[in-house]
Amino acid sequence: MSTLYSCLSAKTSQPAIIIPSESTPIILSHQQLLDQVISFQKKLAAVGISPKEAVGIALPNSLEFVIAFLAVALQRAICAPLNPAYKRDEFEFYFEDLTAPLVLVPRSAIRGNGEVIKAARKCNVAIAEVYWNGSEVCLEVGENDGLRVKKRAGFHEPEPEDVALILHTSGTTGRPKAVPLSHRNLCQTMTNIQATYDLSSSDRTYLVMPLFHVHGLLAGFLAPLMSGGSVIVPARFSAKDFWRDFVAHSANWYTAVPTMHQILLKNDMPNPMPKIRFVRSCSSPLSPTVHKQLETLMGAPVLEAYAMTEAAHQMTSNPLPPASRKPGSVGKPQGVELTIMNDSGMPLSQGRIGEVCIKGPNVTSGYIGEGIASPFFQSGHFRTGDQGYLDPEGYLFLTGRIKELINKGGEKISPIEIDNTLAQHPYIAEAVSFAIDDELYGQNVAVAICLKEGKSLTADELLQWYGERAAKFKIPKKVYFTQNMPKTATGKVQRRHVASAMIASEKQQESHFPRESPVVSPSLAPTEKDDYYFDSTDFLPKQAAPARSSKSGGRSLISCVSSIFKSCVSSVRGGGSKVKTAR
Repeated sequence: MSTLYSCLSAKTSQPAIIIPSESTPIILSHQQLLDQVISFQKKLAAVGISPKEAVGIALPNSLEFVIAFLAVALQRAICAPLNPAYKRDEFEFYFEDLTAPLVLVPRSAIRGNGEVIKAARKCNVAIAEVYWNGSEVCLEVGENDGLRVKKRAGFHEPEPEDVALILHTSGTTGRPKAVPLSHRNLCQTMTNIQATYDLSSSDRTYLVMPLFHVHGLLAGFLAPLMSGGSVIVPARFSAKDFWRDFVAHSANWYTAVPTMHQILLKNDMPNPMPKIRFVRSCSSPLSPTVHKQLETLMGAPVLEAYAMTEAAHQMTSNPLPPASRKPGSVGKPQGVELTIMNDSGMPLSQGRIGEVCIKGPNVTSGYIGEGIASPFFQSGHFRTGDQGYLDPEGYLFLTGRIKELINKGGEKISPIEIDNTLAQHPYIAEAVSFAIDDELYGQNVAVAICLKEGKSLTADELLQWYGERAAKFKIPKKVYFTQNMPKTATGKVQRRHVASAMIASEKQQESHFPRESPVVSPSLAPTEKDDYYFDSTDFLPKQAAPARSSKSGGRSLISCVSSIFKSCVSSVRGGGSKVKTAR
């Protein structure tokens, strides 16, 4: 079966979804899950949701999300999961890009009049609150926020080629690209994941990834359901609660980004350790050191995988024992054809570094929108934008990213989006963001700032201003102030040159004049015993979105006069003295 109905085909009395709670956990069997989804699908039809209409889902990980997502897909509509932590401008961008007639929000959200509500009303999007009343998931359209066209839709069944899901992925243009994924795409990935990890009805996973992210949706939610297994769905990832729930509800595997693995390693482990069949790591590189620590402490094989939204998540993975798993490698192709190609689309021999390209029934048909270059070679292979090579045994090793995206804990952030938002600040002449190494997240955000003549600004003031216009996880960890932005002879900005110049200047200053490091946002500087939350109210992960005003405002980076970089970078800690340019 090549539709998401396959996730509901078990129809047994065995648990499917577990919502953990110290007092009264909610447990739905596979049959009860099916009944709830069908009931909610009828509610969607009653308010007029029809095939090919996109429904925004701005819900945290919850039973409500699970039911709503599957019901929207079965109604032949298009699921559009959105991070509830988005700012108003970000929600507006997505509502307009998707032309969504309806957005689903948690109970009492309308009364709260938060960012999503304000954006929906501005974009003329209907709003419906979704909540569990103890016996069913209810759909309640706001009194003044109903669909503008009053109608009652029919009850539909999906087809394999129907678009089931649209997610946005960042691009180097700064405008996130809409990725349509069909029921067939999703089901193929679910089948691949099931085969890779030998998932069955006896398996139970603990979901730590957000469901508005393809990693959580496919590997942590849909594939386990398709296998007849069960999923524990906490509202958020908490290092404090992880092992309590994992043990109490008898989970035997989980999948997460390396950042989460590291957080668990920094916190107390249970004694004795529960029996774990395997641990999966994906969406960001896992260091061999962390890989070894995880295997030693958890007593289970750690399997690193490689995935992307355009492939409906998984492309490669290290295999289960007794097959070899190689730290530093993302494993072998899983249900896809993978080839290393040169810039002309010609295959390269084993061991040579080139662009990782894939082909398979799980791969998207292309991006939605006009003026977007095709991501395919003429051979039909999708270009991932990542570089790597295959070893003699067919294991893939990634060597770097061709694109300029910042990969923060598995979240791909567009630097141009950050630039465009910062350029709207009245005191900023130029802003260039780039990736810096980060022990916890793999990469983090840094930005070089050139102020307008006679203007002064502290890093704290800048980060507060930016934090009001973008989600928390995009806030730069370091801010470098410079009088001149490094440029090429033709006046172009190249991020790697800016990054090198800023970091080199920082090191030079520290060697001659020891001082504090550049500004570190306190909210993104975790400590060992902190509680970490990777959900809709905190940092990670979500699809990157631009501020709607990213097309206008601010000076062009090329419009600044200087083309020669002079050593005049100052790195400051928030709250310090203002940086001021000469008049």
